[in-house]
Amino acid sequence: MLLLAILTVLPFTAGHAFATPPVGGPILVENPIGAVEQAAGELGLEGGLSTSLNIVVLLTVLAIVPSVFILCTCFTRIVIVLSLLRQALGTQGLPPSQIIVGLSLFLTLVVMAPTFSRMYEAGIKPYLEESSQSQSMPDNQIAAWDRAKMPLRDFMFDQIDHTGNWETVWMIEGFRRDAQSEPIDPMSMTTDDIDLLTLVPSYILSELKTAFLLGFKIYLPFLVIDMVIASLLISMGMMMLPPVLISLPFKLLLFVLVDGWDLVTFQLMSGVAPALGG
Repeated sequence: MLLLAILTVLPFTAGHAFATPPVGGPILVENPIGAVEQAAGELGLEGGLSTSLNIVVLLTVLAIVPSVFILCTCFTRIVIVLSLLRQALGTQGLPPSQIIVGLSLFLTLVVMAPTFSRMYEAGIKPYLEESSQSQSMPDNQIAAWDRAKMPLRDFMFDQIDHTGNWETVWMIEGFRRDAQSEPIDPMSMTTDDIDLLTLVPSYILSELKTAFLLGFKIYLPFLVIDMVIASLLISMGMMMLPPVLISLPFKLLLFVLVDGWDLVTFQLMSGVAPALGG
């Protein structure tokens, strides 16, 4: 939602970076730093920190938002499952990778909408209201981040608990504790004792494991079709004919008859939605 707030401000400020030339005249380009500074001001990144440092913070946020969206949401699970589905069908490059990624992106937005809304209401909205009334201080920015990250932390913990992959959390936390010569007792630890440095890689590994398990289940019916077609071709003495060439139409027919796209996407979304916590 911070990205949405930034994108909401930038169109109004970016227009000041370019002067409107007369018809047929040369295009006059002004310094774009002014537009970035105005965008930082609209977002409350003024006061307490120097202007240059505020710009660095703003650009850093813009740079890490895509990584956060990919790694800390259900995007990883969805895009891997859909990619494995394409391989199981044997359609080579169909659907194209752009379609797979685009569909995964919008499905992620649908599933993550409640979490993003809670992040905005908990951290970003109060911060913007405070910054509009008074100068924003670094302490306010840190407090806003602490409030905004809690719904995302809850989402990742819910998914790990939903899939039963807590051993990944203890493995990474135990490695960090061993490096610091500190003992780890999972029975006495709570989610508050686990920071993002442990939670994020644990969540990614959990999503990878879940995605490959789902991909295995999707592969099975198509594997059966390939084996049946291969056995029939061998029994008919047509060993030189590639089984994939014959099985592909049957796999496509089966997938269409069972309404495969709706079935797979619904199962992907419903597998995440129950763990959102409202």
